[in-house]
Amino acid sequence: QVQLVESGGGLVQPGGSLRLSCVASERIVNFNVMGWYRQAPGKQRDLVAVIGNNGASHYVDDVKGRFTINRDGRQNTVYLQMDSLKPEDTAVYYCNAQQFTPTFSTYWGQGTQVTVSS
Repeated sequence: QVQLVESGGGLVQPGGSLRLSCVASERIVNFNVMGWYRQAPGKQRDLVAVIGNNGASHYVDDVKGRFTINRDGRQNTVYLQMDSLKPEDTAVYYCNAQQFTPTFSTYWGQGTQVTVSS
């Protein structure tokens, strides 16, 4: 069973930075796509950013220019660098990994809380 373990969340002031890490229990080259989602209280879980095996990345408009996703195959880790944080970025952030073959599979981490507040 694939395990994804997130870390790096915490309390930060507006304008500050955090870096989230997601360590996978197996080689991340096995996953076609890895990404970060977030869920604020009372809201649905939404996409933040994804990165493919070829290194191509996609961000939602809310975080473009502020967040950066990257992956380190040697460490089996995906990172989310978050800069210029805003109070509306407050949420639980979840790591996700997807495999497309032989059948579609998706895996989730347990989540890490990010709170942006003065």
